Amino acid sequence: MSETKHALPLDHDFDFEGQPVRFGVIGEGAPLVLVHGTPFSSQVWRRIAPVVARSRRVHYFDLLGYGESAMREGQDVSLGVQNRLLAALIGHWSRDWNGAPPDVLAHDFGGATSLRAALLNGCAYRSLMLVDPVAVAPWGSPFVRHVRQHEAAFAGVPPYMHQAMLDAYLQGAAHRRLAEDTLRIYTRPWTGEQGQAAFYRQIAQMDQRYTDEVQSRYGELTCPVSILWGEDDEWIPVERGVELASLIPGARFTRVPGSGHLMQEDAPEAIVGEWLTFMHQR
Repeated sequence: MSETKHALPLDHDFDFEGQPVRFGVIGEGAPLVLVHGTPFSSQVWRRIAPVVARSRRVHYFDLLGYGESAMREGQDVSLGVQNRLLAALIGHWSRDWNGAPPDVLAHDFGGATSLRAALLNGCAYRSLMLVDPVAVAPWGSPFVRHVRQHEAAFAGVPPYMHQAMLDAYLQGAAHRRLAEDTLRIYTRPWTGEQGQAAFYRQIAQMDQRYTDEVQSRYGELTCPVSILWGEDDEWIPVERGVELASLIPGARFTRVPGSGHLMQEDAPEAIVGEWLTFMHQR
């Protein structure tokens, strides 16, 4: 059965500074917010959200400039804007939460976004679970560093060359080879004239200063924190996770063997298992 038949529905729009952001809500119970990373979309949670939605009201969305959310020329899609978007969404959703802070589950750039929203925007979380997050310097692959210096050249390559580079880049996120239909879920938003330009735009705006701005403040986090890291992560080595855990008092840290950076595909059961354990032990 095609992966697209199991896609998460994004049937709501949120206006963020005049730009439409797509989001979805499933399940009933205490609030849980899922935050994806780059170059992915909320569909990275499609195997996990329905499971945790059995007991939670799950909110997920596409970051600005990603997935089904607005993609525009000259758009700011940096980590400097995504935390403000998350804070605005939580403010919007919390009207239905009766004042209860959400649990947050975040991956990659979603980790940096969630950390920045907590430390810079005053977002209160009941708990924070991070999966291979962008959080500790240095980060950024050789491909990312090269594209940042030559954004215009990459944005203008023929579509077939872009598709080949995009496929190779995304395959490198997983330890196990991604099936063709799974790969298309992740590449589809980045194809076509608009999508191709948006893909290189978000890479060009990757800047370590956004994590440098908060890295020294991780010790200020007051909610329980759990960190999962793929032992075979080729994008961000597991040593970054060890360092991150040392910066957050009381943080749980779990290595996941046989998983790369894209744990949602390599080992979704590890995420669900740790989430259930983490919720039970708090």
